Amino acid sequence: MKITPMDIQQQQFKGKMLGGLDPEDVDAFLQMVAGEMEELMRENNDLKERLNRNATAMAEMEAREVQLRETMLAAQRITEEMKANAQKEAHLMISEAELKGERIIADAENKLVQLNNQIQDLKRDKLQFESGFKNLLDTYYKLLALDK
Repeated sequence: MKITPMDIQQQQFKGKMLGGLDPEDVDAFLQMVAGEMEELMRENNDLKERLNRNATAMAEMEAREVQLRETMLAAQRITEEMKANAQKEAHLMISEAELKGERIIADAENKLVQLNNQIQDLKRDKLQFESGFKNLLDTYYKLLALDK
């Protein structure tokens, strides 16, 4: 059973016939105990309120800590994803550049083959022209030689 300051203040004692208690001393003592108890109860309530505030603040801080950890993990995950994407993009760019370089080389080799073929055709045409021109000159020479 809890005793309140009011219970102490209202407590009545029965006096004895011989050598009984002085009611004024008892009342004074009860007032003093009631005052002390009231002060202790106020202090206890203040401490409970402070404890509740601290518990609330601690819960908020724990929630912030969890949120901060989640944010940090998300940032780390995003950073790793960005790094992986950058590496993939770099590999893709290198592959594209290598492919483009191979196409350029293949085109240059094809052009070289075409130019070599054209050179061969021109040499053949030159030989045919020279041969035809020589035959024409020979024919004119023979005609000139016959007219004399």
